[in-house]
Amino acid sequence: MAKTRNILNLVEKKGLVRRYIVFVIGLFITALAYNIFFLKTGLMLGGAGGIAIIFKDKIDPSLTILAISIIGLILGAIFLGKDFAINSFVGALLYPLFVKLTSDIVVSIPTDDMMLVAICGAVLIGIGNGLTAKTGFSSGGIDAIIHIFHRKKYISHGTLYALINGLIIIAGGFVLGYRVVLYAIVQLYIISLITDKVTLGISSNKTFFIVTDKIQDVKEYICEYLSRGVTIIDAKGGYSKEDQEVIMAVIPTVEYFKAKEGILEIDPDAFITICDSYQVYGEYSNKKHKKKKESDK
Repeated sequence: MAKTRNILNLVEKKGLVRRYIVFVIGLFITALAYNIFFLKTGLMLGGAGGIAIIFKDKIDPSLTILAISIIGLILGAIFLGKDFAINSFVGALLYPLFVKLTSDIVVSIPTDDMMLVAICGAVLIGIGNGLTAKTGFSSGGIDAIIHIFHRKKYISHGTLYALINGLIIIAGGFVLGYRVVLYAIVQLYIISLITDKVTLGISSNKTFFIVTDKIQDVKEYICEYLSRGVTIIDAKGGYSKEDQEVIMAVIPTVEYFKAKEGILEIDPDAFITICDSYQVYGEYSNKKHKKKKESDK
């Protein structure tokens, strides 16, 4: 346990200055997009920002967000521990401050096409969220509540995110009209999509898991003709109970077609599972592979 804790401490301290810079940039982009594309146009949003939009005529939105952030910070410290509170402290104070500072920025947004406005706002919010998510920090607020329910009730983050934000958006529909709810549904999808892309990056590789009776031919095709390494995994059929080997290979996305079609050409009955691989470490490069082939000769 102590060793694991030490590793976690090292991870949390790694690139701390760079992570904070990215975190601050992400929060600023989110706050700027929130003011320009949502507060000033009447579009609805999930999270603390959505609640602030509902009450914007009575309470300054930055104060509403600050209050929700502080509540989330306190609940996080109680139910999730001091580490969560420490990682959320800066964001909980900085994000509402940025919302206040960017509230006076005037940008002319054409409101004749609100769907275009909604999409542009969602993309910018997604970029900001993705940058903050990459750092491992949080701005507290609704995120803290989602984490608490996830840990205590064992409900997935995705389900909780959709449920809580859905309730906020429906509540906003009563105040702002249900047309904004339709825009908000599109926005939530785009925000989650862009957030994932910024956080994980564009998938530049595919991981193939292949079950085939022609394992030697498939392995030779991948190694010799695609110049990629393979890993052979010993497995057992869940239904047949028979021992079998599974080929795992990481293939660049640009060679996806050659890999898939080549394997099916060798064995049309091959069972192939293909997954996105956003980051690959310890790369089995072409150069290393060629050196190994030359040494084997």
